[in-house]
Amino acid sequence: MFSKSKINEPGPKAGDTSTPSSPAAMDAPKASTDFKPSTPKAKPSASVLSSDLHVTGNLKTTGDINIEGTIDGDIRAHLLTVGETATIRGEVIADDVVINGRIVGRVRGLKVRLTSTARVEGDIIHKTIAIESGAHFEGSVQRQDDPLSGNKAKAVAPAAAPATAPAAPKPAEG
Repeated sequence: MFSKSKINEPGPKAGDTSTPSSPAAMDAPKASTDFKPSTPKAKPSASVLSSDLHVTGNLKTTGDINIEGTIDGDIRAHLLTVGETATIRGEVIADDVVINGRIVGRVRGLKVRLTSTARVEGDIIHKTIAIESGAHFEGSVQRQDDPLSGNKAKAVAPAAAPATAPAAPKPAEG
């Protein structure tokens, strides 16, 4: 009833060199049109602010920032990496925050990570947090499902702050 056709078998045949080249020629334009949409999706590299740079003012981007210098102002980004030589005085809001340097101010992030060289003086509002041994932290830690929204957090923070404030110094001392 059914018979196996050799035309549908994968791979080129030794005696059938003309047949594979025709579909390959037809597939070439399709491959180039399929490839074009992937080019705009390429993610730009992170903006880097070097250690000799001092910025006074706010920074806002939908991309990634790697800071090594000094920032006096608020920062909003997708991924913020604070280098070991960096100092930020202001509020930080980002999806992902990796802190290797110093922040004086509030930190809001879906994922916040304090490495062993981190120095944070201020409250941290997060969805998930990781604090490595050796990190210095003075402030309160509060978990929220949506830490990036400032309005909801301000309404909830005063009620939750007294409950978390006494607990925060104990881990910082140990």
